Amino acid sequence: MLGTIVNTCTILIGATFGSVVREGIGDKYKAALFDALGLACLVLGVNAALPNMAKSEYPVMFILSLAIGGVIGTRLDLSGRIDRMNARLNARQGKENDSINGLMTGILLFCIGTFSIVGPVLSCLSPTQGWALGEPANTFLYTNATLDLVTSAVLAASYGWIMLLAAPVLFCWQGMFYAIAYFCGDGMPEPMRTELSIVGGVLIVSSGIAILGIKDIKTVNLLPSLLVPVVFYIIKGLLS
Repeated sequence: MLGTIVNTCTILIGATFGSVVREGIGDKYKAALFDALGLACLVLGVNAALPNMAKSEYPVMFILSLAIGGVIGTRLDLSGRIDRMNARLNARQGKENDSINGLMTGILLFCIGTFSIVGPVLSCLSPTQGWALGEPANTFLYTNATLDLVTSAVLAASYGWIMLLAAPVLFCWQGMFYAIAYFCGDGMPEPMRTELSIVGGVLIVSSGIAILGIKDIKTVNLLPSLLVPVVFYIIKGLLS
């Protein structure tokens, strides 16, 4: 569990640093940070999705997941709810700020990917339960922590203190996989992890496209897509 704690702390440190220096960053530099963040989302999303597509049992699973999840998210008007939250926050602060969507982008970047999904499982299944700082099973989480330190600082420099809220979300996310591994052994089937990484990678790419202003994709409406592979493999496991 130490790897998850370290990962959570790096987000808190990075977000705090980015928020502190935010007011001293000019608009043109903030625009440059947004461009850098958008490009990083594209690269990280593609890196998460493409390697796993070759390992997928059902190559069309991610398409069905996005379609079904998109319909569900649109029906629930998830994006509209986020926009209204942003509007209320902007009215309270007296300035325009897309901070809620920024937080959602950060949560996707921090939580979706091989490191953040497989890392807690390996940490738990190691003989020392993953508490030793030098434990090889924590390597994924320490690598993820390093990436998240930089990413959280850039995000906070753009969106502010709200990025601190991504830290407890990450802790709960990785803690969930740690608990699954603790009580169920390997816990999550490898095919499910693969499909989650593909769908999550596509969502991160979607966020990058929106940040770069290429197209206003309602990525939040696609979030239910992450539940489709989980439900599919749970049902498959019950029927097998």
